[in-house]
Amino acid sequence: MGTMPMYIGLTEDSNIAERKVTAMKASVYFLLILSVAFWGGKYVIQFFGISIDSLRIGGGLIISSSGFALLTGNFSKHKGMSKQVKEDAYTREDPSMTPLAMPMLAGPGSISLLISLHEQYAGLWNSLVIYLTIPAVGVATYLILRSSAYLSGKLGASGLNAISRIIGFIVIAIGIEYILTSLRAIVSSLT
Repeated sequence: MGTMPMYIGLTEDSNIAERKVTAMKASVYFLLILSVAFWGGKYVIQFFGISIDSLRIGGGLIISSSGFALLTGNFSKHKGMSKQVKEDAYTREDPSMTPLAMPMLAGPGSISLLISLHEQYAGLWNSLVIYLTIPAVGVATYLILRSSAYLSGKLGASGLNAISRIIGFIVIAIGIEYILTSLRAIVSSLT
């Protein structure tokens, strides 16, 4: 939902077919980025010697700050969309990879969550069930982006703002729970 205003702004000069292609490409890039993170992320954290609990705490902080940005209406700024970055994004012929797929849709919070879920539920069946959520979210993302102009028109700025705030509150709670889970594991290992 936080990406909708950016998507609308980046595709305002595009026709319906071009918007559809941009939404599809952003969703496919999102799927690819998160798939690589899910299946290969553990090797990256092993290479850098990062514990899963450290990754969870860092990811929880990022997720919580994303939720806070949604709650306060600063989501684009939170994703690093400074004036210079926005100008670059608006001059790109194809914004589907950056800034839409990364960092707006697939950012460090979602990447850290997927890496830790893959580590926590290491069995093949569990991994496949968790992995299947990525394409499901990719489809939902595509549908939201495709219908963003319609949703924006129906809900208006105040409706989108209200939904964004509710989602932001839930995202903050998810990030805090993520941190608490790691802290419990650390305390449990010490006692």
